[in-house]
Amino acid sequence: MLKPSHRGAHMPASPIRKLVPFADEAKKRGINVHHLNIGQPDIETPPATLDAVKNTPISVLAYSHSAGNLSYREKLVHYYAKNNIAVEAGNIMITAGGSEAIVFAFMACLDPGDEIIIPEPFYANYNGFAVMAGVTVIPVTASIEKAFELPAVDQFEAVITSKTKAILICNPNNPTGYVYSREELEKLEDICLRHNLFLFSDEAYREFSYGAPCYSAMQLKKIPEQVILMDTISKRYAACGARIGAFVTRNKAIFDAAMKFAQARLSPPGLAQILGEAALDLPDNYFDAPKAAYLSRRDLLVARLNAMPGVFCPNPGGAFYAMAKLPVDDADLFCQWLLESFSFNNQTVMLAPASGFYATPGLGKQEVRLAYVINNEDITQAMDCLEVALQQYPGRISIQ
Repeated sequence: MLKPSHRGAHMPASPIRKLVPFADEAKKRGINVHHLNIGQPDIETPPATLDAVKNTPISVLAYSHSAGNLSYREKLVHYYAKNNIAVEAGNIMITAGGSEAIVFAFMACLDPGDEIIIPEPFYANYNGFAVMAGVTVIPVTASIEKAFELPAVDQFEAVITSKTKAILICNPNNPTGYVYSREELEKLEDICLRHNLFLFSDEAYREFSYGAPCYSAMQLKKIPEQVILMDTISKRYAACGARIGAFVTRNKAIFDAAMKFAQARLSPPGLAQILGEAALDLPDNYFDAPKAAYLSRRDLLVARLNAMPGVFCPNPGGAFYAMAKLPVDDADLFCQWLLESFSFNNQTVMLAPASGFYATPGLGKQEVRLAYVINNEDITQAMDCLEVALQQYPGRISIQ
């Protein structure tokens, strides 16, 4: 009997989507499910970007350059310059979402058997990309008690081996919402300099930093050719379905290697590149409204969570996610119970169990990720559900 490949058998399922069947069944029973489990913004995709696609005269929808349309890449140079990132069009490759940019980074910089260090908890799909590339993820653990600040330098040094080739961060962070400071990035810069490592920086949530502007790894001065930036318009412009991202590096050899993978997949999405390019013509104040909405939602969500007995939620500095520690025996079981066995006023809430965001077995067992991508009224109702659920859950425990 034919079987899946070793790679296919070991490809992890998404911890964000694995509870979808239970949510579907709850909806069939007439229960309103508040989705805090997935980072799908409810902010309107800018109409001007959709109009650009509709109004572009196209007789033949042809392949673009494998690196993406030159006009788009040239506009991105100016976008990055506004964010104090100095690059040229030849440093930028348009990808099918941020996901493809991450895959290109793994495939162009790492060999099977190599190791990559990632602070955990981390975006769960990094595990899948590592399996695709035959790379081993080595976690260094950030603590919820310290709001998920960057782990100490000696934690990184302790796990560096001859197989270590890169460090990967997400800034602002998914799933924690933590924003790494310039000082923290400079610590990573020094590590990468000492050990000759790549620094991969996933900056999907750059615009959504609620304190100081997010400092990019591309602004580091000592390792200009060791930094790989992975970017996307998905969350920036609430355009997740467009599947447009960017792979950015000043390292010509790495760019050329990634280009071979880009040529193998031919070209990034054509219509969506038109949308992405049009987004760069939005006024500079475009982000004021969505950022204010997310900030209001964050403040409401975090306040409600921390007012619940036994719950602890550090205040996230960016993105639109929060991690919370709950007084439950097992967050995976609790999240499933919310959908299978619980309702309040014919409503329930869907959360993402945090265990799937950790690589170290056993961690995150009492933690969940919440995405504040729904409006304040719905967040209030979702928190009402969660508060009652925590009182009724049979596996409730006492958390000191």
